[in-house]
Amino acid sequence: MSPAGWKALGQWGEDAARIERLTGGVANDVWSVRLNGRLAVGRLGTRSDADLAWETGLLQHLDREGLAVPVPIPTTDGRLFADGLVVMRYMEGRPPETEADWRRVADTLRRLHRLTQGWPQRPGWRSSTDLLHAETGTRINLGAMPPEGVARCRAAWARLVGRETCVVHGNPNSAGNVRMTADRVALIDWDESHVDVPDLDLVLPHNAAGLDDGAHDIAAQASAAWEAAVCWDDDHAHRQLAEVRAVGAQV
Repeated sequence: MSPAGWKALGQWGEDAARIERLTGGVANDVWSVRLNGRLAVGRLGTRSDADLAWETGLLQHLDREGLAVPVPIPTTDGRLFADGLVVMRYMEGRPPETEADWRRVADTLRRLHRLTQGWPQRPGWRSSTDLLHAETGTRINLGAMPPEGVARCRAAWARLVGRETCVVHGNPNSAGNVRMTADRVALIDWDESHVDVPDLDLVLPHNAAGLDDGAHDIAAQASAAWEAAVCWDDDHAHRQLAEVRAVGAQV
């Protein structure tokens, strides 16, 4: 974290204040905050300025295009982040519950993918197919994984070679990252967003994106490999790696 910590919140106004810590953040400290009497969300982390400029610029673009996202709220002097802190619009709504809800999520994700074709990669990040040759990228360090596990992950990612890329949300199959109302679907928590193959976002409950068996298998294997690598080596990562088939079993 920046030495300034939550003192940086004062750059959004003298009355800016934290309310309560929000659950779900792993790499960041996330709180509800009050700005000018309105509810917002503050996220304090260790991302570089270049990384945060990419993310906040992406959210502004998606907001202009009509996608419901937690658009960044500027500081009093107009900056979109300060000392590792980003303050964003609070998104009302509930998580998806039914198959019909998840189909709406899939439609929103496909719109995200259409709006970001050709988008530049997030600074310091690698796509899944980049990791066929690279060892590291942001939170991923393949050198920390067992060689046999790396080989399985790379075999899964190799099936994505040659696909078009765009921005992927990174974790949309977690219901906590979606806020729905009757007229819109909002995606929140863009901390894992980066440029990759869009099918990685479409491994959803009920196969709500309607992937055929072959496409779903490729996406599910690549997604499990990504989750294993990005979270290594906690219990979730071990469970995800167990889902990735042996090299010879990847079709």
